[in-house]
Amino acid sequence: MKRENEEEVKGEEHGAKAVGLLELTLYFLRLGALGFGGPIALAGYMQRDLIPRGWITDREYQEGLAFSQMMPGPLAAQLAMWIGFIRHGVVGASLIGIVFILPTFLLVLLISYLYVAYRGISVVQALFYGIGPVVIAIVALSALRIAKKTVGRDWRLWLIFAVVALTTVVVRAEIALLFLAAGGIGVLIYHPPRYWRRGTTTPAVWGISGFLGIAGAPRLLELGAFFVKAGAFTFGSGLAIVPFLHQGVVLQHHWLNERQFLDAVAVGIITPGPVVITAAFVGYLVDGFVGAAVAAAAVFSPVYFFVLFIGRYIIRYRENAGLQGFIKGATSAASGAIAGASVILGQGSVIDVPTAIMCAASLLILWRFKVPEPLLIAVAAVAGIFLYRG
Repeated sequence: MKRENEEEVKGEEHGAKAVGLLELTLYFLRLGALGFGGPIALAGYMQRDLIPRGWITDREYQEGLAFSQMMPGPLAAQLAMWIGFIRHGVVGASLIGIVFILPTFLLVLLISYLYVAYRGISVVQALFYGIGPVVIAIVALSALRIAKKTVGRDWRLWLIFAVVALTTVVVRAEIALLFLAAGGIGVLIYHPPRYWRRGTTTPAVWGISGFLGIAGAPRLLELGAFFVKAGAFTFGSGLAIVPFLHQGVVLQHHWLNERQFLDAVAVGIITPGPVVITAAFVGYLVDGFVGAAVAAAAVFSPVYFFVLFIGRYIIRYRENAGLQGFIKGATSAASGAIAGASVILGQGSVIDVPTAIMCAASLLILWRFKVPEPLLIAVAAVAGIFLYRG
């Protein structure tokens, strides 16, 4: 209670009104249930709704957005937890994180149940026949947009993008250590060693790579460990998790086949809330409800702990050239991995002339027009019913 009061006083000192935990919780419950459009759209809804009400200040929002963009993990969930934390401490971050994720988690559980129960029926196969090419288009454009935003005109970052994309296609897997290597190259590019003694050093918060692999662990423990690691490497956007999941879920552990994995990505896109809720669908196919709960909790746990223990330091050092360089390098690598994954997934989804046409048309529509992705997927699903030949 004392901590909550301190946070509310802090908010008032910065020009924000005191907002009750219940009010804030109900807002994020509604946003989690109705918030379509991806992470940028969800972040935009928070800015549109919360600043005019005086629940957060523009400065607090900008700091939270900058933190969420710098750190790995789903941006919208991280920003929601950040807002809960600055207003109501650990309790606020915890409760808002839960209610923001809960609606889409329950929806994914329902979809997962129906998928498992009826996927042998031809109409379900036809639906995902049409959905697959659109998902490929969405993933490919996501990689390009992240790259254009982060890489800009820096040929060195485009080289990182190309190398990681090509590596992903050739080895048919994402190599997580490439993210760290790319981040290190980014540090050398934007903060070379000759400046290290003059400026502040970048906080050592990036050692999150390989310690979570648990050989021979029981399946649920192995599932949880994998998704914790996945949540810690989703640099760039929610879809950055796609190549990482493909590597672990399909190639390493063989929990899903290529078709099931692409369907899992589609479920993450068509549901409201964070795209990485794909983890719950994967978990359900692996081990039912318990698997879904373990996977969902695991994939969001890094975000939660980043908010509680690292957020304040990232904000403090966000202008540090070394930190900025690491983020640019790692995000360039992430967008390259997404591009490579779209090629791999496309080989299993774009399988004939109709799917090739649907993929090309989706690319053109998404590139030229602001069409909601779930709407385009719904249209493609209907088209799949008419075009599928079994």
